[in-house]
Amino acid sequence: MSRADHFRLAVFTAIALATGIAAAADFPTTPPAPGPAPQLNVPTPTAQTLPNGLEVISVNRAGLPLVTAQLVVRRGGEMDPPQLAGLADLTANLLSKGAAGRSAPQIAAAAEALGGSLNASAGWDESAIGITVTTPKLPAALGLLAEVVRQPDFSADELKRAKTQATDDLRLQLSRPTALASLAASRGVFGEGAYGHSRNGTPASIARVTRADVQRLHDELYRPDNAILILTGDITPAQAQQLAQASFGDWQKPATPLPPRPAGRSAGRLPSILLIDQHGAGQAGVVAAHAAPPRNDDDYYVGTVANAVLGGSYSARLNEEIRIKRGLSYGARSDLQGLGDAGIWLASAQTKNPSAPQVVELMLGEFKRLGDTRVSAEELAARKATLIGSYGRSLETTAGLAGQVADLAIYDVKLDEIGKYVEQVQAVTPKQIKKYADKHLAGDGSTVVVVGDAAQFAPAIRQVHPKAVLLESTALDLDSPSLQAGGAK
Repeated sequence: MSRADHFRLAVFTAIALATGIAAAADFPTTPPAPGPAPQLNVPTPTAQTLPNGLEVISVNRAGLPLVTAQLVVRRGGEMDPPQLAGLADLTANLLSKGAAGRSAPQIAAAAEALGGSLNASAGWDESAIGITVTTPKLPAALGLLAEVVRQPDFSADELKRAKTQATDDLRLQLSRPTALASLAASRGVFGEGAYGHSRNGTPASIARVTRADVQRLHDELYRPDNAILILTGDITPAQAQQLAQASFGDWQKPATPLPPRPAGRSAGRLPSILLIDQHGAGQAGVVAAHAAPPRNDDDYYVGTVANAVLGGSYSARLNEEIRIKRGLSYGARSDLQGLGDAGIWLASAQTKNPSAPQVVELMLGEFKRLGDTRVSAEELAARKATLIGSYGRSLETTAGLAGQVADLAIYDVKLDEIGKYVEQVQAVTPKQIKKYADKHLAGDGSTVVVVGDAAQFAPAIRQVHPKAVLLESTALDLDSPSLQAGGAK
């Protein structure tokens, strides 16, 4: 290095050090206060009904020639017959795998030619298939959507392929301690109710599904008087009705009634503390679950904010206590899911096997603290800001907007609620959160499931919870509400 280069390096280093020292001195020691809530301007959805019973909901967002079309059926995984868990999801996934004489590759090519792709799945209380295209392509896209919804082939080859893929995915998923713990915790909350089984199925249940099962479920549920066509983007209500009539107006309403919706929840048959030995697992999955109100509960927004405080984001209490303060997990969170006639509040974390007992007590302690003490104004403001920002981002795309509209429509919530989210969240008070948590999280109503190498955590957990039950993962019957609880040790 030349003398000139040495001089330049010395000058650069001196400047960098001086700048760094000045920047460090000026750097704030506390984060800035949350800014004012954004003002959302979301047009109120327009609802219309065709003569055959098909509900058409549109939201006009002009300025960008793009439209999302989503056909939603008002039933989902809760309609899976006993021993056929995953049937609704398989049925939805097969819609685009052959219909009206076109093969799966031909349907995919047709969607691609329109600039979009068909996406189908079944959740709880709904099954949906949708596509996003530019406005001029919308009539053709709706025609394609009508074909796959109304005339699916359900070919034997495609069903076999779908079952193989679903089984492979399930085996991988259930090998993860937290996923298995979540499934077991849901059984504990919902019992033999329709929401208790695995919506994606189990390896055994998927193997039992036949083409006749798929065809029967489709015939029962996919009908115009049980469906909603949602159109969001560059489209007016008049255009929505005209295009819906053109593609779906001749869809005949069956004379038979819809099958009854089964109860989502019944008494559980699992112990309050369940340990599942996944021998040799490198880590343990810890899940704590509580029953929660349905989606259309009057205190929905109170519950939403309460969950944000508990574990809805990185800075929420569970992650603060379990990860940030103690380093026991890469992440801990909670989710509140309101469904048709029931709901579930679920907290989860993955940790080292020996630290699982500590994580259990931290989770239960945070559930209890939410009902015992009031949330501070500063904490509440930060959590509300996170919720509002996330909601605003969810509406940025036409597909995200369609998803929010579908959630309201499925659970018979007034459609104008889509524009009132910020107002409703901001109105929640610490007193309401305390009352809500005290009502829904108090007492002994929790189900705690720990999955992992039980030799490393079971003795310590049983010292605190002597009634904890231990099951072997290899002996579980995932299609049984009891998970073969008779094999407890």
